[in-house]
Amino acid sequence: MPKRKMELAVEYPSPDEHEYTEKLAAVLKQKVADSYPPGKTLRDAHPKEHGCVMAEFIIEPELPLEWRVGVFREARSYPAVIRFSNASPTVQPDSKKDVRGMAIKLLGVEGDKLLEDDKNGLTLDFITISFDSFFAKDPKELYIFTKAFFSGTLGALWYFFNPFNPHIGTFLSIFKSAQRHTSPLDIRYWSMTPYLFGDRAVKYSVVPWRHTPAVIPKNPPECYLRENMQEQLAHDPFYFDFMIQFQVDPYSMPIEDPTVSWSEKASPFHKLATIVIPAQHFDTAAKMEYGDNLSYNPWRTLPEHRPLGGINRCRDRVYQVISKFRHDRNDVAQAEPPPDFTLASLKEGKTTLA
Repeated sequence: MPKRKMELAVEYPSPDEHEYTEKLAAVLKQKVADSYPPGKTLRDAHPKEHGCVMAEFIIEPELPLEWRVGVFREARSYPAVIRFSNASPTVQPDSKKDVRGMAIKLLGVEGDKLLEDDKNGLTLDFITISFDSFFAKDPKELYIFTKAFFSGTLGALWYFFNPFNPHIGTFLSIFKSAQRHTSPLDIRYWSMTPYLFGDRAVKYSVVPWRHTPAVIPKNPPECYLRENMQEQLAHDPFYFDFMIQFQVDPYSMPIEDPTVSWSEKASPFHKLATIVIPAQHFDTAAKMEYGDNLSYNPWRTLPEHRPLGGINRCRDRVYQVISKFRHDRNDVAQAEPPPDFTLASLKEGKTTLA
């Protein structure tokens, strides 16, 4: 069978994508409703927060002209709110292997956004995790996996090892991506999925500057990742490079299949910005709750950075459904932080600006 002709930065949606996106949204919404009581409903994924911190996102000076795109068009800095979290749909001890997330929200970003409910907003989100690829290639595969996983241990095992339709590759991907970490500040993160960068397609990576990493305690407490991060930030700032990788081949670096890692040898990452997380005390009830109530969505972005591929198109619908359901159930308004927001402006016992 001849290879399908594909082009750089071009999407190729499946005809059944909308159907499985709606099915996935319904399954996840029901799972959230069954898992949490009203008033304390957490996310369907990344429910355990390790910390929500203030940061500064500093665009590199003198970027090449072709890299001055969207939010990177000029050398300037943006305040940011970063939420570190786990990926497991259940809150579990940090000693269990898991994938970790770093969600970055830039404040004061002007321009119309792609997110329908927040077109005139002044925030922009980047979503990254501690592995360079996803375990499902499209909404259909993600829905089938999710339904099997939520049906219990036997359902999950049958999904992975069904002799008539095994998903060994999915099992190995999940097994490989789940790791035990020392601190959220010691981890490299990736976007997994591609995004537009003007008229090109890229993936993102957030790379920590070299430093002495934290240590996993001998008898680690349930939230040692948060404790380690708070100890690291007690006196010293921490730094990350925000980088992009250009798609240079539509076949080996596909848009529609995020289970495929893009080769860094074929296309290296390039630095566009520095993330500075200053020394701070974030481990308070009010700040942790504020982070839980925040919403991050890759579609909260400028058209120049539009999310690409079926998993991202699925996220557009699913994230909005779950976020609205969660906030309504908790009786908390969905609100984005203003450009002058700081976590220091929160008071204990409150999750709004003082």
